[in-house]
Amino acid sequence: MPPRKPSDPQMLESVYSVIALFFMLVACVEFCDAATVVDVYRLIQYDISGFPFGSRLAALNHHAGSLHFPPGSDLSRTVLIIPFRDLNISFVKEYISQRQPLGGLLFLLPQMFSFANKDDKGSSHRDRGQELMKNAMAELEQLLIHANIPYPVYFAFEDNDIEAVLADIKRNDATGQPATATTGGYKLVIPVPEPKKIASPTITNIQGWLQGLKTDGDNQLPTIAIVASYDTFGAAPALSVGSDSNGSGVVALLEIARLFSLLYSNPKTRARYNILFGLTSGGPYNYNGTHKWLRSFDQRFRESIDYAICLNSIGSWNNELWIHVSKPPENAYIKQIFEGFSNVAEELSLKVGLKHKKINISNPRVAWEHEQFSRLRVTAATLSELSVAPELLESTGGLVDSRNFVNDTAIIRSVKLVSESLARHIYGYEGKNIEIFADNSSLGVNPFYIRSWLEFLSRTPRVAPFLSKNDPFVMALKKELEEHTDKVSVQHEVLDGIFTFYDSSRAKLNVYQVASVTFDLLLLLVLGSYLIVLFSFLVITTRGLDDLISLFRRPPSRKEEVCDLLLLERVLSRCTRKFLLRMRILPYMIPGKFLEGKCNVSVYAMEFFNRSSKRG
Repeated sequence: MPPRKPSDPQMLESVYSVIALFFMLVACVEFCDAATVVDVYRLIQYDISGFPFGSRLAALNHHAGSLHFPPGSDLSRTVLIIPFRDLNISFVKEYISQRQPLGGLLFLLPQMFSFANKDDKGSSHRDRGQELMKNAMAELEQLLIHANIPYPVYFAFEDNDIEAVLADIKRNDATGQPATATTGGYKLVIPVPEPKKIASPTITNIQGWLQGLKTDGDNQLPTIAIVASYDTFGAAPALSVGSDSNGSGVVALLEIARLFSLLYSNPKTRARYNILFGLTSGGPYNYNGTHKWLRSFDQRFRESIDYAICLNSIGSWNNELWIHVSKPPENAYIKQIFEGFSNVAEELSLKVGLKHKKINISNPRVAWEHEQFSRLRVTAATLSELSVAPELLESTGGLVDSRNFVNDTAIIRSVKLVSESLARHIYGYEGKNIEIFADNSSLGVNPFYIRSWLEFLSRTPRVAPFLSKNDPFVMALKKELEEHTDKVSVQHEVLDGIFTFYDSSRAKLNVYQVASVTFDLLLLLVLGSYLIVLFSFLVITTRGLDDLISLFRRPPSRKEEVCDLLLLERVLSRCTRKFLLRMRILPYMIPGKFLEGKCNVSVYAMEFFNRSSKRG
């Protein structure tokens, strides 16, 4: 049997390398498990006539802190995590208005503001705490969207992971040791590129027709227009679902279209009125889409519009709605509209009020959608639960406008009010107590239809610059209008005016628990010791102990080499001629031994002469 060969040193090196790599991978996995990932939503970034507003940065890489930080702390590289329940609006106002240095802000919103929340939806009961929270949220939102903030601002929803992190941060801050590179703590990282301008943002208008019954001699039938703007605006574009403003108006328009399509499907019940349904975009931006939509009609058609009813925020009122008009209340058309709605409202045990706001032609600001009609001399009115015209970018479907605050019953009653009023007008039943859309009939309002569309709208952010031409939401609206109306068309326009928007509306927040410098030094010492031991073990097992020791032996200096050569010269001078002849091979043997560090020149020479003298 042949002798067994010793193990290959290279194979042993490979085995040990694999073992070392395995331990390093295990360590990396343990470090990665320490990270928590959270969905966050960025504060909107936009410009008005070149003036910057909103959050101007998106990337984040700072330590986390809480509101319990010690007085006088440097927060320039700290992200404050602020639960909305503990919000101090004065503190936020002070930091923003005085532009104090801050690494960033992360607001934790209650789940009741989430469009994924399914608790207590559609309920008319709201406790005082919820109303106070809603008002505080609206105040915070207006503060953020009208300020120029030079650091990242994000929103997230409360959950167990982020609350556990916040509890640890509060404990550290309470001890007077906020998170820094020295003390360790938690680090928040959002690796996103810097936001870019959205080039040529588009807005899309959708319209559908119900053609009236023409008789001989009718050149052009009068038209009633039902209009609702469907897009939103808020502090966080990815959270601006606008369940009430103006999701309720869109849902009401679709249900009204469904009801009248049933009547117009039968020639015997088709009225001698055309009904135009318009879903417009650009509502928060001076109703820019409505303006372009009306400009696309010729003058003759605009003159055929009897009047237009615009639906806005009709999903959270209790017992009173308002009709906003631009023409004086004494106008005959305004009187007719108001009396028609008032009579039906009285039968439904509702209240309808009239609000008149004169248009300032020199001011491009448009507070209500019907004002775009009035500027083109078309009689129009807006039906809304709001008694006062909102300011710019106010009540446009922001953070507080969630499904949790919309009442299904309010929308159903609004649909009943508008449908009955329009039907009595176009069929000539004004002033008569005739119920056309009776409950529990084939023409009754469908609560399931309203609820399903409201749920869909309450899950869909609809900020116009972030909606493309072929966005699934836009296509869904078009398809639904095609189900109930004829000649559905889509109009794509470029949002013009004074607004400029930037992308990057949502991201992933990575929360890392980082150690202090002391821990880093200790870890470095342990890892260094481990590597030295591993290296020594590999060298001993593959090459031997002598090679390991030779690595730490100090090589002879130049001075020692000179001394060795002098000594060699003295020894050679005492040798006989016979020895000198034998010494001719010495120069060839010394360099190899010398370079290998086995011995110096003098020692080798003495050993050589001793061996030579014994041989004679």
